Amino acid sequence: MTFVFQTNTAKLFVMLPAKLKEKAVKLYTVGEYLELDRGSLERYQYLDGEVFLMAGETIRHGDISVNLTREISFQLKGKDCRVLSKDTKTKSGGFARKLQQSRKGMFSYPDLVVICGEPKYHDDYRDIVLNPRVIIEVLSDSTELFDRRDKFMRYRMFNPTLTDYILVSQDKPQVEHFIKQNDNNWKLYTYFNLDEWLEIESIECRIKLSEIYDRVKFTKKELELLEEIKNERL
Repeated sequence: MTFVFQTNTAKLFVMLPAKLKEKAVKLYTVGEYLELDRGSLERYQYLDGEVFLMAGETIRHGDISVNLTREISFQLKGKDCRVLSKDTKTKSGGFARKLQQSRKGMFSYPDLVVICGEPKYHDDYRDIVLNPRVIIEVLSDSTELFDRRDKFMRYRMFNPTLTDYILVSQDKPQVEHFIKQNDNNWKLYTYFNLDEWLEIESIECRIKLSEIYDRVKFTKKELELLEEIKNERL
């Protein structure tokens, strides 16, 4: 079952980010953030001076992320694209002349990033990529609003190489696939059925939802809404 709608980027506006786990008291410059993040065993995301400590993942989140990495990596074997997960930072915005002293921009850790061609990096550390083709986020209660609003807006506006943004729910079998159009609008396809296929044409990958949710056991309550949707369309 697939639903489609289009969004016009000219009508989008910025929403305040949701807290990821712990909000810093002070505003950080980009240079201060990078020093903190690179010197820590924990991972931090950055948005216009604010630093957010990333929370740990659930078993479901981990299973879904591993399933996606396995399926995409296998299909990209021998091709000019690669999938990276977990510890790959991306930069979106923050192109001021004196970037290190700036408090503008976003640095984030997507759950999965697909890069085609040679990776382009922010600096000589080679740990922040600038040319993502596909970004996938596995949604969590604490990050869902941030992933849907501020993060997606920054990706759209500041990462011109991005063609696909995919949100994968972990509390129900639902995948939302935003695809960039020729006019720079984004079209959304939503999948609910485990028998459906997620098609990522830009990297020639095709993944069945049952593979994405391998090992994930949904409760009856979690499946009730999807059954209601199916019954409405019979």
